[in-house]
Amino acid sequence: MFGNTHVDGIAPPFRELVKPDLSPAGRFGARGWWRFLPAAGVGVFAVGVLCFYGVSVRDVAVFAAYLVLAVLLPGVLLVRALYRRRRTLVEELALGLCLGYALEVFAYIGARAVGVPLLVLAGPAAVYTAFAGVPTLRRHWKGGPRLRAPLWWSCFLTLVAGYLVLWSAVSFFRGNALVWPALANSYLDVPFHLALIGELRHHMPPTVPMVAGEPLSYHWFVYAHFAASSWITGIDPIILLLRLGMLPMMIALAVVIGMIGRCLSNSWAGGLLAVIGTIFMAMPNLYQGIDVGVFTLKPVQSWLSPTQTFGALLFAPIVLFFIDFRRLRHDRGAWVLLGIFLVAVMGAKATYLPLLAAGLAAVVVVELARRRKLCLITLAVLGATMVCIAYAQLVLFGQARLGMSVDPLSLTRINWGGLTGRDSAAASTGSLLGIAGLYLWSWTLEWAGVLGLLTRPRLFLRPPVVLMLGIGVAGLGAMLMLGHPHRSQLHFFWACYPYLAVLTAYGLVVAYRRARPSLRTVTLVTVAAMVTVFLVRWLWGMAVPLGPGQGETLLHRPYAALGVVIAMAIVAFFLVIRRRPVVAGTLATVMVTAMGLPAAWSTRIVSPVFAGPRDSNASTPSTVAASAIPEGALAAGRWLREHSRPEELIATNEHCRWGSTEPCDSRQFWVSALTERRVLVEGWAFTPSNYARWRPGLIAELQPFWDDALLKTNDAVFRSPSPTSIQELTGRYGVRWLFVHEGLIGAGPGIGAYAELRFRSGDYAVYHLAPSG
Repeated sequence: MFGNTHVDGIAPPFRELVKPDLSPAGRFGARGWWRFLPAAGVGVFAVGVLCFYGVSVRDVAVFAAYLVLAVLLPGVLLVRALYRRRRTLVEELALGLCLGYALEVFAYIGARAVGVPLLVLAGPAAVYTAFAGVPTLRRHWKGGPRLRAPLWWSCFLTLVAGYLVLWSAVSFFRGNALVWPALANSYLDVPFHLALIGELRHHMPPTVPMVAGEPLSYHWFVYAHFAASSWITGIDPIILLLRLGMLPMMIALAVVIGMIGRCLSNSWAGGLLAVIGTIFMAMPNLYQGIDVGVFTLKPVQSWLSPTQTFGALLFAPIVLFFIDFRRLRHDRGAWVLLGIFLVAVMGAKATYLPLLAAGLAAVVVVELARRRKLCLITLAVLGATMVCIAYAQLVLFGQARLGMSVDPLSLTRINWGGLTGRDSAAASTGSLLGIAGLYLWSWTLEWAGVLGLLTRPRLFLRPPVVLMLGIGVAGLGAMLMLGHPHRSQLHFFWACYPYLAVLTAYGLVVAYRRARPSLRTVTLVTVAAMVTVFLVRWLWGMAVPLGPGQGETLLHRPYAALGVVIAMAIVAFFLVIRRRPVVAGTLATVMVTAMGLPAAWSTRIVSPVFAGPRDSNASTPSTVAASAIPEGALAAGRWLREHSRPEELIATNEHCRWGSTEPCDSRQFWVSALTERRVLVEGWAFTPSNYARWRPGLIAELQPFWDDALLKTNDAVFRSPSPTSIQELTGRYGVRWLFVHEGLIGAGPGIGAYAELRFRSGDYAVYHLAPSG
């Protein structure tokens, strides 16, 4: 399918990494129970970590039962019936989980729309009924022949799952508590996510809960999933969002990416390298000091952006299906699954759709140039993708741009300011292009393994390769050409690099097969490359931001030094191995690739020991001073959630993020998050109307509210309550509750003279307003 696949002459330790095991696996009997021990160990470890960070054993058990019975098993049954590619059991479970998530969202949308959210369980019930009652479907309960994965592959995936649990604990659980007031210092987007979950728990179609009447022009399918799981399990959305919900998605994503890498390269080694390049994503940062944006990229899996993780998970099967060209041609079941995932991605993270369209368009062009005819399969998938893009933009998002604009090198400008310590507006075009050049150089180091395909150049014409290259180029281009007040253009970049990692793995496997160097040689080259990057960072790395009087050309010094070292090493390879240029090229590719991901990790671990106190690559969210966190917010919000109806509207005097009132940072979402109710006016930073007024150079969250009359009417009730102001809220806007932060109102006539006090906790009071007569 892709050229030479023989493995004769390869060093024995590496042989099973390269040679695919396509033998069918029998069913696991009593003698095979031990194969589940590593997974069971990781499960016990995960439960221990979750309990340590505040989740009860009951919640873990209930969530696990829900995930298996309502999401995983129905999805697995349907995958078995619709997609007949040979796969391992773990891959089958991962695909089943992906499909289960998608179908649950669709079912919940219908159930919530008719006002019976638990009707979402009708979906799994229908699947179980069909597979129990229809004779041709019953056989799928047992499953069919599977691939038998090497033992090391199962151990590798187990270690990846354990790493994701540990990484989640260290990087997220530790800084995002479940209890108040520590909860208030969670990452600043946490209340926004909670508010949207609350909105999807009670309303369909959803709107922005922080500003009543604003359309929700956002990727909201993941919040529908959280809402469904909350209804089914009874677990509080805070626990689902901050502890339970994302871990299964991350583990399943790793498995599917590994499956894509294995299927493309026909090699378990390709799957291993693809997973490593995706899950352990890091750029070779040669600076010492601040977090410098693109040079310290984070992995695709993210607790901070549920939409990113959910979208990445649902998009991966689309790429997997596209690898199966012949299966798409003859298998209607694969087409059904492809359609389901396209629609699911449309609402989970529509960012992926333009990238997919770009990749498919590249395939069409290459096929047309190569064969002088159009591929109907590609055109069909491209057409379906364009339909989803049109529906998402015109209907789901209401043509809202949400601050996204064409602003070339805007992200480069921001990072230039961070690196130099100067006003980014002062950056010249040459300076911006220089930083962009450093981006390109870093990306070359990260994904240099793609060049391994040059050993068999015709592989560049394979449709899956063209598709992933198209996705990668489109993602990188979008990041450089678009602007956004909160740097959301980075989502295009994050969306594409798993597939660049897959191509990197493919290129390395192909080059290794062609050159067949010894494993010892490859190991020595890899270690030497990692040490080289560390030494370059230690000897020539700059502390950033630059100090007074330092020229910005110093920013290029470490990367230029590394380039010189690479050039000298490549020349040496070809001089020493003159008779085998393919081997020299392969070793050069391995060396440059090792200066990317492995070196990035090693330098970040080791370099702080030598770099002094200024060296810090940890990015921490801005926190609120303990004195600025008001008391009683959680208790008051939960009381109002339990004693009000979902359709009742709240008014509040909180519009600014705690500790950021002068000027007002409008990223305040805790009222709608804790009450799960719509608010007349709370924080407006992320609304379509606020983004529509944003222009480059402005700070979106500091812009004033666009409807001054509405804001004055809202605030009059709290600042100078009167029968007239109360009547205005109840009669004109239908407000039924006041959620009052009493520390923000001065002395004067009390609200209690015109409204009924129902609850008070700390700095908060909740008042009920009678409907106007």
